[in-house]
Amino acid sequence: MPKYVVEREMPGIGQLSLAELRAVSQNSCCVLSEMGAQIQWVESYITDDKIYGVFIAENEELVCQHALQSGFPANHISVIAAIIDPSTAEG
Repeated sequence: MPKYVVEREMPGIGQLSLAELRAVSQNSCCVLSEMGAQIQWVESYITDDKIYGVFIAENEELVCQHALQSGFPANHISVIAAIIDPSTAEG
């Protein structure tokens, strides 16, 4: 299945407490549970005003559906073409 990165503009998200972030995560997991195995949340990176979430899904529409049902914006969705890390530099 394709892997996507979702950019969510959420002013002040980086200032939330651990308890508040747990509630955000629980909301996302609840929606994903209802949607079934055709979409999975891998992880998210939180900055001051944005969340960058990584999802594996059958299609982009499912990523959009998750955003709508969870109440989180999906300002930009991109298919991940490749993943590199320091080991990529090795022969």
